[in-house]
Amino acid sequence: MSIDINVRGPLFDGRAQRAIEDACDDARDDIAAYAEERVLMGTSANFKTRTPYYETRVTTTRVSSEVSLVHDQGVIYGPWLEGVGSRNAPVTRFAGYHFWRAAKQAIAVRGPQIAEIAVQRHLPEMGG
Repeated sequence: MSIDINVRGPLFDGRAQRAIEDACDDARDDIAAYAEERVLMGTSANFKTRTPYYETRVTTTRVSSEVSLVHDQGVIYGPWLEGVGSRNAPVTRFAGYHFWRAAKQAIAVRGPQIAEIAVQRHLPEMGG
């Protein structure tokens, strides 16, 4: 007596693995886009006289396959705007806007949900 086993489908032909990798890439990109959006919302809410220079410097850079960095490209007065510069309180009365800190806190809360949505989009490719 012999038994033939036929193994096929997304788990066995590599489609599931590719879908998982794509879901992780999408989650990283979606979370970075949300972080960038939150920073720009903070600048538009706090800047009384908006000049586009700083806002055009806020961008996302893919550092590695697992990490994306949202940053202001090293704008010299960026730390002062955030409130972490050497010329902030107590040196001056300006304590900063803290829009980067607010964006980080928003990501801590909303990041898992954003990642879950990215995974859900790729479930059909995984055979789910």
